[in-house]
Amino acid sequence: MQSKTQILAPAFTLFPSLKPPNKTLTFHQFTVLAITFLAYASFHASRKPPSIVKGVLGPKIQLNSSTIESNLTSLESNGTGWAPFNGPKGTHRLGELDLAFLSAYSIGMYFAGHVGDRIDLRLFLVFGMVGSGLLTIIFGLGYWFNVHLLGYFVSVQILCGLFQSIGWPCVVAVVGNWFGKDKRGLIMGIWTSHTSVGNIIGSVVASGVLEFGWGWSFVVPGVLVILAGVLVFLFLVVSPEDIGFETPGKEIEMDVEVNGLENLEKVESEEAGLLGEENLDSTAAIGFLEAWRLPGVAPFAFCLFFSKLVAYTFLYWLPFYISHTDVAGVHVSHKTAGILSTVFDIGGVFGGVLAGFVSDVIEARAVTSMVFLLLSIPALVLYRVYGSVSMLLNNALMFLSGLLVNGPYALITTAVAADLGTQDLIKGNSRALATVSAIIDGTGSVGAAVGPLLAGYISTRGWNSVFLMLIVSIFLASLFLIRVAKTEIKGLLNDGKWLPNNATAQ
Repeated sequence: MQSKTQILAPAFTLFPSLKPPNKTLTFHQFTVLAITFLAYASFHASRKPPSIVKGVLGPKIQLNSSTIESNLTSLESNGTGWAPFNGPKGTHRLGELDLAFLSAYSIGMYFAGHVGDRIDLRLFLVFGMVGSGLLTIIFGLGYWFNVHLLGYFVSVQILCGLFQSIGWPCVVAVVGNWFGKDKRGLIMGIWTSHTSVGNIIGSVVASGVLEFGWGWSFVVPGVLVILAGVLVFLFLVVSPEDIGFETPGKEIEMDVEVNGLENLEKVESEEAGLLGEENLDSTAAIGFLEAWRLPGVAPFAFCLFFSKLVAYTFLYWLPFYISHTDVAGVHVSHKTAGILSTVFDIGGVFGGVLAGFVSDVIEARAVTSMVFLLLSIPALVLYRVYGSVSMLLNNALMFLSGLLVNGPYALITTAVAADLGTQDLIKGNSRALATVSAIIDGTGSVGAAVGPLLAGYISTRGWNSVFLMLIVSIFLASLFLIRVAKTEIKGLLNDGKWLPNNATAQ
């Protein structure tokens, strides 16, 4: 296997002062964090418009204020519905549109990670960003060209999902290259807030221009992601070695424990042929099946399937839910609902940071994720039952739900994926990062595709049924982490890390 070659970003030719020793390793680390943050935030900003325009494209649903349930037998036009989404099965069609995007996204994720470990990550990321931006704009052009063909919108969403799938494996691999494992949870907890920040930007931008026509809600975010792609092309450095630095933490990579996962390695590595060979070339990209068989990858991947199902159901349906729910006797506009939905994402910012910090302190990613997941169950129940009492209580419970739902989702897709992609068993092979990240987030994205589709169908039976689906999904997500969490706890107790200074494990 030949190692891939990285082409240095043009900015380093135009501005030689950016090269060491003029700029330190720390400077470049924070530069990489900022660039990749903006890159993925722009991806999510361009992913948000479909949820904002649902209420405009779809049917207006009359609500029975006493039960706060949907009554699809009394549909009436709100003057802004858009065929083919404004009929009695409009919510079904909108759910199918989400499925088209997310199915392509999840399938593309597996291939994107595999390709990303083999070619220039910077150019591959730019390719994904420009393609995503153009396709988002093309979707919006359907407004001006008066397109009413479901096939048109589905086709654009499928292609857009494929281009969007390039983003995540690339940015995680780049950040993993620049940072060692020390404080990785906190660093990536802060960094992964790009998801929520992108959602907030996308919601505000798409809602702000909605009154000028729903097409603008796609065109403006599409332009933003293309502009961010230009920034990535000019300035992103994929690896420290590309400009003469050593990989941070490389000298201790073989000795450091990966947050309790090394105990799981000891058990599973005894099974013959775990990776097929004892020594892997650190410059060779790991195989797809080999990556699946790494300790901890499968449990976290399936956990993310269900947790991302919940997160993306909120991403795609929360504005629609808010605009069709009676809060203190008031129904808000589609624009207001889109802006209010950002409260969930603001909670997600704090949740990602908090989960990363806690997991660093207790040195247990799975335990942290389980606690957040289990606490999110009563939070969702409270939001559904008491969210209609007042706008203040609605926002407070929405914030809490976002914090607890997005915390483990953010932790697993960043710090956990980076840990698993650089664990001792693969001898510090950083070329596994994109593949492992793609497996974990790709599996999660399958759940992300299922959730919004189910919500589109189940919502016709009432929102209580949707919330029941979300709660069951969270419970199943936590079940997949039981074994890894037990291994973490056992390892930390044996090492005396969770015991008083003068105590020892029995």
